[in-house]
Amino acid sequence: MQQPMPHQLMGYDRAITMFSPDGRLLQVEYAKKTVKQGSTTIGMVCSDGIVFIADKRIVDKFIIPESVEKVFEIDEHLGAAASGILSDARVLIERAQVKAQQHRVQFDSEIDSVSVVKEICNLMQICTQSGGLRPFGVSVILGGIDPDGEARLFETDPTGIFFQYKAAVIGEGEAEIEEILQKEYNEKITIEEGLAIAMGALNKLLEKRLNLDRVEAACIRKSDRKFTKLSREDIEKAMKRK
Repeated sequence: MQQPMPHQLMGYDRAITMFSPDGRLLQVEYAKKTVKQGSTTIGMVCSDGIVFIADKRIVDKFIIPESVEKVFEIDEHLGAAASGILSDARVLIERAQVKAQQHRVQFDSEIDSVSVVKEICNLMQICTQSGGLRPFGVSVILGGIDPDGEARLFETDPTGIFFQYKAAVIGEGEAEIEEILQKEYNEKITIEEGLAIAMGALNKLLEKRLNLDRVEAACIRKSDRKFTKLSREDIEKAMKRK
């Protein structure tokens, strides 16, 4: 008896607009696998704000670590971090930055985080239904302190879908770090405590490969609502605390 051919051999992954018989867009699923192979990125809502932590995965000793950016400022009160193909992320981040600035110019006020998330997810969704395009091979964790004073964090997906989270992780070791967050995270932790939890999780995941040059972190505090990159000393202090 002839065995059924895998979907890939039957050509269902050759076009983004073609559904497989069981209702899957295989190119989108490949994009999700790309994200899982990306370096680890974590975001947390804390009692006093939001913190982003990203592993920059510096693999070449000649690369200047400061030249690699994985945590981005969208606006003073909004930030984002990405995992996957960072060139794809840059396009989405620039789209988000333009959206935030247009809102400031038009309404003379700060934009809310969900409007920015919808803007980039609309672009990602278009790339799942248009011939000649490919899905964005990146996921973004985006959040900040909204005009109403609430801290909100969202995670996007290559399909263009998004969800709001209290804590989110994407990239390498997602399952392992999520298990650690399930045990150690709670809504009452401070930004410093959240950073310590994240650094402890990265230490368990990367072990001897972890060094401070490959870690980037930033926070937005409710007190001043300003995006701030955390220093090497802050990250080192968090590692010792854990």
